[in-house]
Amino acid sequence: MKNVEMTVQGTILTIKVDLSKEFGPSASGKTIILASTEGNVTIPDREEKVGLNVYRKK
Repeated sequence: MKNVEMTVQGTILTIKVDLSKEFGPSASGKTIILASTEGNVTIPDREEKVGLNVYRKK
């Protein structure tokens, strides 16, 4: 994962992303990647999965 922090308290999932970080252009070059789980990942200590991409236009 890049720039993604997940925590679970009870049944509440909190996802934290620092919007000031950049990881370069997307594969198409149209957007700048800020955070990504890089595919679907299992939520800590749970069965559920999450897939996240945070980006902005170039």
